[in-house]
Amino acid sequence: MKKSWQIFWHVFFWLSMISFFVFIAYSGGKTSLQSLIVIFVVFGVVNIGLFYLNYLDFIPRFLDQKKYWQFVVTVICTVIIIGIAKYGLALLFKPIILVRMGKEIGFWQYIVSSAFTSVVFVFLSTIFRFTVDWFLNERIQRDLENQRLSAELSFLKSQINPHFLFNSLNSIYSLAYQKSDTTPEAILKLSEIMRYMLYECNDNKVELTKELQYLQNYIDLQKIRFGNKAFINYEVHGEVTNQYIVPLLLISFIENAFKHGVANDPASPIVLKINLSESHLYFFVQNKKHTHNRDASGGIGLINVRRRLDLLYPSKYNLEIRDEDDTYTVQLSLVL
Repeated sequence: MKKSWQIFWHVFFWLSMISFFVFIAYSGGKTSLQSLIVIFVVFGVVNIGLFYLNYLDFIPRFLDQKKYWQFVVTVICTVIIIGIAKYGLALLFKPIILVRMGKEIGFWQYIVSSAFTSVVFVFLSTIFRFTVDWFLNERIQRDLENQRLSAELSFLKSQINPHFLFNSLNSIYSLAYQKSDTTPEAILKLSEIMRYMLYECNDNKVELTKELQYLQNYIDLQKIRFGNKAFINYEVHGEVTNQYIVPLLLISFIENAFKHGVANDPASPIVLKINLSESHLYFFVQNKKHTHNRDASGGIGLINVRRRLDLLYPSKYNLEIRDEDDTYTVQLSLVL
């Protein structure tokens, strides 16, 4: 909150409090308006001044520095000084302040009453200061936590791009090594994928249509790599409208299916299905495992995607991974 607004609300609060008590007292008909103005304005200013003297000076100087005895001594001395000052003001308005029911209030009686009032205002300002500090600390902690999570997400996302690029360049290297005529097409497809990753994925969420197109480009790139002998059943069911999704969330599962699975067996194709509704996404991928690569579990890609799901979709996803002898299956249910 801006400082000007803080000042406005403080002034508004005190004027409202004074006006309320003046109205209550004056409506009883036992106190004149002149007396109320003197009591609530003249002495109210003194009490409010004590409130902010403690709030802005005593607490930061002593309590925040854990100088408790200095705080107590300072408050006691201030209360005594203010009590004497109030009595001096009361003498100026003696008929209004010091005379009650035809009897004059004595010095010590007035000092004790004034001290009680001052202690109440010191207590209120202390409670108010601690309450404000607590809320400020809570907000600071939330901001720090958000910054930490944001930094962690940025780090996880920064790992995705090199990881993907490394795997894709390996694929294109294989094509180039084989002197395949599809190498230029693969490079062009990779450039389209990298353009999406560089320019479309800077927001927290992207349009689902763009993310699905990105997955399709990746699948096309893999088919080029396998010489159009990659067998994958890719199906999307449901209407794609204005849904949004966290970018680069699903690609790790598909990467692992191609990297660790059997993609060139028409009898056991990679199965990839996406079912959509207005607010839900169901993702399924299954691949036959290489007999010589049974210990592969996804590496850094799946570790990152699990962490991103925890951070970005808390309590809004269900991820099941079944690592069986011959097949590897991933099922993800996500609230968009």
